[in-house]
Amino acid sequence: MFLSIFDIFKPGIGPSSSHTMGPMVAAERFLDALRGGAEPEPGSGAAAHLTATLHGSLAWTGKGHATDRAVMLGLLGHSPARVDMDRAEADLARLSETGTLAPEGLPDLRFDPEADLAFDWGPPLPGHANGLVLRAFDAAGHLHMQETYYSVGGGFVVTERELSDPPDLHAAKAEAGFPHPFGSAAEMLAMAQATGQSIARMKWQNEAVLTPEGELGARIDAIWRAMDGCIDRGLAQDGILPGGLSVRRRARAIHEQLRAEAGLNLAQPHVVNDWLSVYAMAVNEENAAGGAVVTSPTNGAAGVVPSVIRYYRDHCVGASPEGIRTFLLTAAAIGGLIKHNASISGAEVGCQGEVGSASAMAAAGFCAALGGTPEQVENAAEIALEHHLGMTCDPAAGLVQVPCIERNGLGAIKAVSAASLSLRGDGTHFMPLDNCIEAMRQTGRDMSEKYKETSQGGLAVNLPEC
Repeated sequence: MFLSIFDIFKPGIGPSSSHTMGPMVAAERFLDALRGGAEPEPGSGAAAHLTATLHGSLAWTGKGHATDRAVMLGLLGHSPARVDMDRAEADLARLSETGTLAPEGLPDLRFDPEADLAFDWGPPLPGHANGLVLRAFDAAGHLHMQETYYSVGGGFVVTERELSDPPDLHAAKAEAGFPHPFGSAAEMLAMAQATGQSIARMKWQNEAVLTPEGELGARIDAIWRAMDGCIDRGLAQDGILPGGLSVRRRARAIHEQLRAEAGLNLAQPHVVNDWLSVYAMAVNEENAAGGAVVTSPTNGAAGVVPSVIRYYRDHCVGASPEGIRTFLLTAAAIGGLIKHNASISGAEVGCQGEVGSASAMAAAGFCAALGGTPEQVENAAEIALEHHLGMTCDPAAGLVQVPCIERNGLGAIKAVSAASLSLRGDGTHFMPLDNCIEAMRQTGRDMSEKYKETSQGGLAVNLPEC
């Protein structure tokens, strides 16, 4: 099993990696298929007309997550990592007026946003809660090409075929020659013990198979710069978040209060929790506004890892740039294990798979940056994940705002607490991380659909009377 650090931490836009970034990527992939990446239906003419249908959670919370806009942006040639929002708005306006797409390398295609993009609020497709079907028709109305995509969390997208027939991971990792091909926490610890190396060092050596070592450090540093910049943007903004809930940004005001109190000997000892929360909230307010974020491992949980790194850098004794690299590499290793063996999709397993996974990643990274052993790192991740088990994903109005923004702050606080507890021991503990990951998978499987990013239960239907 190998998921790169650059798969776990990806630049993109808010408000959701699974509901915004994933559908945009799916639309891009469909255009590539039309350009010659797949065989058209026998006897059909050239593609002339496109349609899109959203299923399951993509339909139920699609408006709140801007899924419809994301599909259109993907069909207009935009990519999550490189979208120019000014040009995007102009392109969307033009599409609304003309009902025509002009993708590069393809003839003009009819696409009426009102008629050709449908929300199917029936049962989800069988493969995953986040389903999207894209179709192309010829000028006579005959089906030219059809593909079903599943957005499986964190911006990852698979076709129906890829989901039902996944690649042989063991063969792939052997062929690629990764020196430390761990697919479980137990394997990770065994390899660390056998080699005497840290988790971060093993992860670095795996990454170096695909990225030259001369570039690797710079690319990892760029991840942190993007995260850090997102915190700064969030701390500088004010006003009401879009979407209709009238949720006000709070990070800037809280940050100003904390700065005013600094050095006055008036702060309570627990004020550190406020610093962690405000860093995380700044990121997730940016995400809720559709700004640029880094999946960590998802957009809905994008504030946890950056918050704990900022806390490490600005508040902890002995922090260093190398410690930040260690943090990110270790966190990515844990995130890869969780995604491979369970899920990071709120629509599949609830928020335990999003903020819970992010908290486990942050706890592991923080523990490693502070000098923790591999055993202590694994323990930190387990503590953080264990105490998110059962957490639902029930966003009000399908927006990544309530309870998502505050929840990232609490996930960061739990991560720091988990790392601190693990560092007080020797890494010996009762519940292995692998067992906790499996418990999360089973809990998600058994969780009611009402509480898995459908906005049909929990906090989403218990709104205050206004």
